[in-house]
Amino acid sequence: MTFDMLASFRSDLPAASGTWQPPPEYSFVGGHNDAASVPFSGLAEALVNALRREGSNLAYYNLGGSPLGYRPLREFVASQLGARAGIQGGPDQVLMVSGSLQALDLVNNAMLTPGDTVLVEQATYGGMVSRIERMGVNHVGIELDNGGIVLDHLRSVLDELRTQDISPRYLYTIPTVQNPTGSVMPLDRRRALLGLAREYSLPIFEDECYADLTWGCERPLSLRALDGDGGQVIYCGSFSKSIAPALRVGYVIADEPVIRQLLALKTDAGTGSLEQLALAEYCPSNFTEHVDRLMYTLRTKADAMVAAVRSEFGDNVQVTEPMGGIYVWLTFPAGTNTDALALAANQAGIEFNPGSGWSSDHEWGKRRLRLCFGAPDLDTIRGGVAALAQVYRASL
Repeated sequence: MTFDMLASFRSDLPAASGTWQPPPEYSFVGGHNDAASVPFSGLAEALVNALRREGSNLAYYNLGGSPLGYRPLREFVASQLGARAGIQGGPDQVLMVSGSLQALDLVNNAMLTPGDTVLVEQATYGGMVSRIERMGVNHVGIELDNGGIVLDHLRSVLDELRTQDISPRYLYTIPTVQNPTGSVMPLDRRRALLGLAREYSLPIFEDECYADLTWGCERPLSLRALDGDGGQVIYCGSFSKSIAPALRVGYVIADEPVIRQLLALKTDAGTGSLEQLALAEYCPSNFTEHVDRLMYTLRTKADAMVAAVRSEFGDNVQVTEPMGGIYVWLTFPAGTNTDALALAANQAGIEFNPGSGWSSDHEWGKRRLRLCFGAPDLDTIRGGVAALAQVYRASL
């Protein structure tokens, strides 16, 4: 190579990705799900049926229809997935996106400029933290307890920012099966949170990618549903966790003017049509039964992981029992550095997500970590937790 193309790249880019390596024996990272639960036969049959009917429309972008996405799928989202969250509305309030990550990018591009401030939960989705930091946007963490956002702390932060003449652009929250803690915000706190947001004219960006996998309680109404016609909440969800992560299909639900503005920022010429065709054909008759089976499998895995952590680590490590989803959140004694622990664990064939990357305050997160139980089987969960405990004890 004689020409250094990288020298022509921008200087403020993130570090280049490393060479892909297959996962180690004990991989507890990412948002992978249970492989045996993927309804691939049903999806294959659904896609064949849909192609027989719609195949010639692949000649056209968006299958010759609205750039908001394949209408039958938007109708399913509005009428059935929206109903599960208590949301009322029609397909024109739904924008199909290429995974919920694109939903985050669209909302951030629409609402944020460098120097802005966003409120996030103290423990939160690492993909959101990295995105807003890359944009030069400040984030302030709001304390959490077992019921989600601590409203007294939120009010205190809002009051403090007001003295600095700072108006947060929005609050990003994952109220149902919070990532990474697995908590579910109770209904009364949701109502109070919405009231507080109205008092301070604070927009809410509600991420409910794991909400269809709620098993620890009855799923509460979403903030978007409680907001009614208030227009203060943008909602996003995904098929990646309920059906399959490799299906990069998510959705945004918001008022029509908001949806049209977000659409103007969408630059991918349309979310994948084959995926939308398959989902639209499969989901109306199969979604609920599939999700019920998947939740049973995931709950069994969650119970096994929680039991293994308690058995292998004892009382020194706090484990939060998830109310759904695919993650367990661990808190270690003060002084623990899970960034360093991750390096040692990797040498032993173990992967996990250190808490620093899933926290608004990276230092606060250093004594915490996230384990994904979605993909590994029960023996791998138990063996991997035991191996991680050995690495941890060797680090003391």
